[in-house]
Amino acid sequence: MGAWQRLLLCGGVSFRSGCGAFAPRGGSRVLVCRRQLSGGESETLKERRTQIMTRGLPKQKPIEGVKQVIVVASGKGGVGKSTTAVNLALALAANDSSKAIGLLDVDVYGPSIPKMMNLKGNPELSQSNLMRPLLNYGIACMSMGFLVEETAPVVWRGLMVMSAIEKLLRQVDWGQLDYLVVDMPPGTGDVQLSVSQNIPISGAVIVSTPQDIALMDAHKGAEMFRKVHVPVLGLVQNMSVFQCPKCKHKTHIFGADGARRLARTLDLDVLGDIPLHLNIREASDTGQPIVFSQPESDEAKAYLRIATEVVRRLPPPPE
Repeated sequence: MGAWQRLLLCGGVSFRSGCGAFAPRGGSRVLVCRRQLSGGESETLKERRTQIMTRGLPKQKPIEGVKQVIVVASGKGGVGKSTTAVNLALALAANDSSKAIGLLDVDVYGPSIPKMMNLKGNPELSQSNLMRPLLNYGIACMSMGFLVEETAPVVWRGLMVMSAIEKLLRQVDWGQLDYLVVDMPPGTGDVQLSVSQNIPISGAVIVSTPQDIALMDAHKGAEMFRKVHVPVLGLVQNMSVFQCPKCKHKTHIFGADGARRLARTLDLDVLGDIPLHLNIREASDTGQPIVFSQPESDEAKAYLRIATEVVRRLPPPPE
């Protein structure tokens, strides 16, 4: 018996197939409801449902000093989301040196930003008892990885995770930032909802490989942001193609143009394609992201183009 069935039965009602008929448990009477809702009644029901869903949600409060928040998300883990977030932050800074950029890692269970940004140590506290971000390559960074040992697992239940997210959102002294790039954990769970409902987000970037399995979850991720009224700026098709460094033959290891098909389904744009390239992996593992270490490479230029597309689609920052 499914959870929804148990819920209905425990509530004293069981559903039967056909014509919307149902019967009380243990009773013999059957009530058949065949009346279709009119257009006006249907709209009233939708409005009422929306009121119930939004009741009790936390009121969004901007992060002090931050003009715009860009979240980088994926439905599936292992598709290169953190690599994209890091290089997007660096690309935003490279495209416009007048902009101040921050990078927030809210993947509590698997933080990647410390290694990719070559940062270690604990944040210092300001006079206001706020954590000061660690700085490298001109990017201010904050991550749970700065607060726990590198090899220590975070074995926490939901409430502790939510408390940690609240601290990362509200107890960091970012100074003044034009863009804060947020590296979200994979999936569509508590962390994604907590971040989306607590702070105003200017836009979400969805990262996926062209593989069908990854695209299924990317679709769910995009729909989740739409449900919580976060604009989806577009998709990044990561690991789009592999080119042999010797013979230059191109192979679509994860399939060809899957993200483009999903983008058409969702009425979104593909912000750019990132190839499956050894240089990107090596640069990330050594803590020297490719946009910083190899800015003239084709791979770095792909991230720079994506950053341009992201900024072009952002709404104007609040005054």
